[in-house]
Amino acid sequence: MTSGVSTVALQRLKKDYQRLLKEPVPFMKAAPLETNILEWRYIIIGAPKTPYEGGIYMGKLLFPKDFPFKPPAILMLTPNGRFQTNTRLCLSISDYHPDTWNPAWTVSTIITGLMSFMNDNQPTLGSLVTSESERKLLAKKSKQWNLKDKSFCALFPEEADQIREEMEKMNQQELDSIREEETAIKNRRRGDASRGGVGVPRLSSFLSNMMMIAGVAVLAFAVRYVVLAAAEFEKQRR
Repeated sequence: MTSGVSTVALQRLKKDYQRLLKEPVPFMKAAPLETNILEWRYIIIGAPKTPYEGGIYMGKLLFPKDFPFKPPAILMLTPNGRFQTNTRLCLSISDYHPDTWNPAWTVSTIITGLMSFMNDNQPTLGSLVTSESERKLLAKKSKQWNLKDKSFCALFPEEADQIREEMEKMNQQELDSIREEETAIKNRRRGDASRGGVGVPRLSSFLSNMMMIAGVAVLAFAVRYVVLAAAEFEKQRR
């Protein structure tokens, strides 16, 4: 599956992979598929004191055949609350912005940039707006989601084994707690949607009432002015 790949791209991606193995970067890992060096999987480990703490998030890098002269497409696969899944992300380090791409950037540079953007709330094409509690819940569920993915288990066996051990140690009370959090968030969403649905009519009714009151006040003032003016006119005639 590497037909048509330039020699430069092949050598560069192999070099990046070897560098990642020799010089690991905190909170991330990445590896190419065995069948296609142009398609990689990466994982981001949620940093402490963020809504993603405790979570592991897998994504996909799709490199062009003439990498590193053109940037890769970046996608997130694990539900996370920050980015849409299976959607190309619009970032300055992705194929959405070839004009800002720097061929000197490596795979580790790309994922480090993605982590920085993930911990920020700046909107972009492919981003989501969710609450902190939703992101924390997804962090708890992320490991179990990853374990169902064959490429995750094949490319990141150490993390897969660790998750299996954690799942075995989790008691029923912890699992019930996660389900309760999920139910609470769903109920809040329904409540917000319900309030949003009636909010516009209520606002419209309020504005109509205010306009009516203002109209009555103006009319009363006008009537009073006419009455006073008529009385003054009658007084002057006498």
